[in-house]
Amino acid sequence: MWQRVAALAWRVVLAVGLVCGVGLLPWLTSTDPAYTVLKARSAEREPTPEVLADIRRQLGIDGGPLHVLSGWLGGMVRGDAGQSWISGGDVLPDVLRALSASLLLMAVALLVAVLTAGLICARTLRLGARRRLGGRRGGGSASAVLASLPEFLVASVLATVVGVQLGWLPALGWYGPQWTVLPALALGLPAGAVLGRLLDDLLPGAFGEPWALAAAARGLTGRSIARQALRRCVPALLPNLGLFVVGLTGGAVAVEQVFDIPGLGRTTLQAALAQDLPVLQAGTLALVLLAALATGATRVAARLLTGPALRDGALSSLHRPAPPAGGLLPLLYGLVLLAVVGFGLARDPLALDTGQRLRAPSVDHPFGTDALGRDLLARVGHGALDTLLLAAAISAAALLAGVLLGLVPRISAPLVDTVNAVPPVLVALLVTAVAGSGAATPALAVGAVAWAPLAAHTSSLLRQERATLHITATKGLGAGRVHLLRHELLPAVVPPVLRHALLRLPGVALALASLGFLGLGAQPPSPEWGLLLAENQPYAERAPWAVLAPAAALALLGALAVSAAGGLRRRPTGPSRRKSEAVERRSVAETEQEAPAGVG
Repeated sequence: MWQRVAALAWRVVLAVGLVCGVGLLPWLTSTDPAYTVLKARSAEREPTPEVLADIRRQLGIDGGPLHVLSGWLGGMVRGDAGQSWISGGDVLPDVLRALSASLLLMAVALLVAVLTAGLICARTLRLGARRRLGGRRGGGSASAVLASLPEFLVASVLATVVGVQLGWLPALGWYGPQWTVLPALALGLPAGAVLGRLLDDLLPGAFGEPWALAAAARGLTGRSIARQALRRCVPALLPNLGLFVVGLTGGAVAVEQVFDIPGLGRTTLQAALAQDLPVLQAGTLALVLLAALATGATRVAARLLTGPALRDGALSSLHRPAPPAGGLLPLLYGLVLLAVVGFGLARDPLALDTGQRLRAPSVDHPFGTDALGRDLLARVGHGALDTLLLAAAISAAALLAGVLLGLVPRISAPLVDTVNAVPPVLVALLVTAVAGSGAATPALAVGAVAWAPLAAHTSSLLRQERATLHITATKGLGAGRVHLLRHELLPAVVPPVLRHALLRLPGVALALASLGFLGLGAQPPSPEWGLLLAENQPYAERAPWAVLAPAAALALLGALAVSAAGGLRRRPTGPSRRKSEAVERRSVAETEQEAPAGVG
């Protein structure tokens, strides 16, 4: 009981700390909030000391940051979120309207994500139902490419092609259900590709468990076995699904900008830029509460789906030793990416030729030119040094932090929920306030949140792995906690988490790209891939190659990461493990021999 109380207290401390940190944003940036509010209200008015003092009195901030925070918290206890510093209207109705729009968009995007994940796993489910999986492991470079596409790029393409050129669906505004389709596709397709890849990675292990073999021997239909295999694998992914719920609600800033949606992410970003603290704090608090609700719902759902086997230690491991996948595809993708970078590095990324503006790909310019006549191959190649190396370093640090924090779920779970509730754009603003602007700001902002999905995945896998039969047997033989962690738990959990980290490597690059797209990342004339996408997006209709070149590089990175992840498999080692597997195979064989007598 005391552990639950301690966890709840830790969660409350983190939430209060986050809201207070957001409330201190103007003072952290060493800027006068009265000056920012004056410029937002009336840019032409002169910021004299008398005018600024009058604004401070109107806003009630003349008493300093602690006075502002205490007043806001006291109002929230009474259900009053205060008035906007910019518009003067009540904050709570505006935030609730923005939250309702974001929740509707999130629900439709989540439906798209689930359908996309189902399509990615369809082949594995079909082969597993027919017992024809063999040694197949999750493949599919197409899903890797889909997961690597920037959400804002997908949104721009859908808005331009489907909304404007074809006129099939509305592209701008938020006036009814049909306005949700295009932004939901832009958000749901990449998210569904990531979920589908994670699920497809678990399914072969579920189909190889003793219950599946015994069910097939007793004559159960393949469809029933496939449904139970899904039920067996979904609990391990529910924590990440909860993170997606919050991310699709508050982190859809770029998509909301493209489609002009008055959602919570966009409202929070505008409030942060204008230093409208009451709106910013109320929006952040709404996301924190949503994260807590999503986490609680996913935990309850995981317990219901897993049943008493989790409590009784009667599960089988989904992460058995398996031969690694072939290395031809990652080698091919790596050579192509290396060739692009190599040929690009041999060219000048800053050479201007206004007579060659927006030229189509040719022998002289294989990727074409941008709006200033610069060679896109050169810019993609030189940008790879910034994007790839930075993304790889952030991913490695996130993997280490995620695994270490995932080992202590009572500490990390509330921290994951709190971190995930903050949109990356807001994190970038907070990092800028604390550390200042510079080339390291996007890396610090992305690194501050990139570890959260890996920590949630590690905790979820550890929870299920501790409930497996071989762990129970090893405990019965006298193994201690250190031995179990080193020889049983970590070897089973680290490979899938490492594959997850590789799968998210393009996502880290995309996060950096999104900050560049919103003007919070690299600045011109840097050839960073996110900045390339932002610079060339206005010319996407006239010169699509200007956007496709960096997008194709990101997609190639995703295909390389996922195909390389297939080679990261746990190899069969250790006599105890081989012996336990032999016993398990023998028990399954006995079940299959006895099955005909029980059928019918």
